Amino acid sequence: MQWPEPRSFEVNLETGLMTGTDSHYKKRLGDLAGLYADAAAFESLAAARGGEVVYEVTDHRPNAEPGDLITGVTRMSAGKVGNEYFMTRGHIHAKIDRPELYFGLKGRGLMLMESPDGDTRIVEIQANTVCYVPPRWIHRSVNLGDSDFVMLFCYPADSGQDYEIIERSNGMRERIVANGDGGWRSEQNPEWRPRTLEEIEALVSRHQEPEQVR
Repeated sequence: MQWPEPRSFEVNLETGLMTGTDSHYKKRLGDLAGLYADAAAFESLAAARGGEVVYEVTDHRPNAEPGDLITGVTRMSAGKVGNEYFMTRGHIHAKIDRPELYFGLKGRGLMLMESPDGDTRIVEIQANTVCYVPPRWIHRSVNLGDSDFVMLFCYPADSGQDYEIIERSNGMRERIVANGDGGWRSEQNPEWRPRTLEEIEALVSRHQEPEQVR
């Protein structure tokens, strides 16, 4: 029998990358149109800095079979669009009964989580913080600091990602913004569209193949 091969990887905290992996993707500022509330501020910043990497992921994907794990590192740059902190696109798992675990390695940020019916939970993360994202929660990470925010993550290999769930509701219910006093606060997104009962029931009951488009 051919047993799966164990692996080890090095995490470089200076670059925020996990070396020796088989997957590396980047999201540049210009790729994130529509993500931020202040469209004019985004267009102005993107015109000057659209090629800059806002976040990148290096991960090990041994396969997409149930029972295995995808493990990797996310590095997110510091910055704001208007008064809204840099963030990831966010997603729910395509197989929504799959959880995810995050471990803070460097910097300061948070995990913004939203249930299908609109409940919100926020967990602040810094070095050595463990954040557990339960099944069925939409989640997005946000960099609150003045330097890179780096996290290790791990989730079941067959989870997949659904990024469009956020777009279909015109964003997440809460946005994370600077409070004007060196800290942050959450504020309601007035454009957010609640999901109908039928949408929630379909979401909770669904079982689909992982979506690999990032």
